[in-house]
Amino acid sequence: MPRQRRGPSHPFNDDRRGERIQKVLAAAGVASRRDCEAMVEEGRVKVNGVVLDGLPAWVNPAEDRIEVDGRPLRRAEQHVYIMLFKPKGIVCTNEDPEGRRRAIDLIDHPLKARIFPVGRLDMDSSGLLLLTNDGELANRLTHPRFEVHKTYEVTVSGRLDDAAVRQLSEGVFLPERDEPGTRTGRSRLKLLGRDGTKTTLLMELREGRNRQIRRMMLRLGHPVRRLRRVSMGPLRLKGIGVGAWRELTSQELRELREAAFRPAADRARRDERGAGSSRGASASLDLAPASRTRGGAAAADRRGGKAPRGPRRGGPRTRRTR
Repeated sequence: MPRQRRGPSHPFNDDRRGERIQKVLAAAGVASRRDCEAMVEEGRVKVNGVVLDGLPAWVNPAEDRIEVDGRPLRRAEQHVYIMLFKPKGIVCTNEDPEGRRRAIDLIDHPLKARIFPVGRLDMDSSGLLLLTNDGELANRLTHPRFEVHKTYEVTVSGRLDDAAVRQLSEGVFLPERDEPGTRTGRSRLKLLGRDGTKTTLLMELREGRNRQIRRMMLRLGHPVRRLRRVSMGPLRLKGIGVGAWRELTSQELRELREAAFRPAADRARRDERGAGSSRGASASLDLAPASRTRGGAAAADRRGGKAPRGPRRGGPRTRRTR
């Protein structure tokens, strides 16, 4: 008979003690909740001198001495929410052994908070990157179960015909290195233009596999020439230049939290509507691509809509990296 896996042996298994350890660590800005769970499983967290050898674990941050990698946990910081227009060539990790320039190196926030990227954009991609020290919100925005979709403006080589667009919409089988491949989830698409040499479209993802869009396009024989994230849920990349950053407005943060903490029933209704609309060759996305700023009026006339407007006076201040 197979041996049963033993649970953790630490004494912090009473849920009346306080909060789950990963939630406390995330609230203190250590990392996202999922990353904090991994830290516990790796034996990097101590409570009152005892190494946590697994989950679950409940702690009282007001009374317990919590250490991560031998360093005492600081009290919860004031939460910071930053939108960065990530340029190409920047990595989305706080620890890079190769010494490349990181997204956090572009941020000089006066509070000096220990922020981290919410999700990742590969080094060759650009666009909207949210950075925060709010681990609970970060977990909600990145976990596929909560369905906060991300939208990308993608330019690929060659002309994508209607059959290829339909295949992207319905899902593409992607092989994985260490496990059997699976088909990607449905995607909402909007064609922005195509000719004999390239195709540009908006693509909304319902999941976040490693380099997913690039792998999907390569699978169809159309390598990506440019990839830019233009939205995360209701949050749009606007009022900010490449390499610049700004704090979210109160309205943006409120709408983002509403999307992240939306009840499961509301998510299911949205999923049903999305599944129904994605059966066509190019389901519509009501989103103006962030890169169409110059010549916006002419482009809008061709699309039959209004030209994109720049940021209003008195709007959020942006800061550019030195």
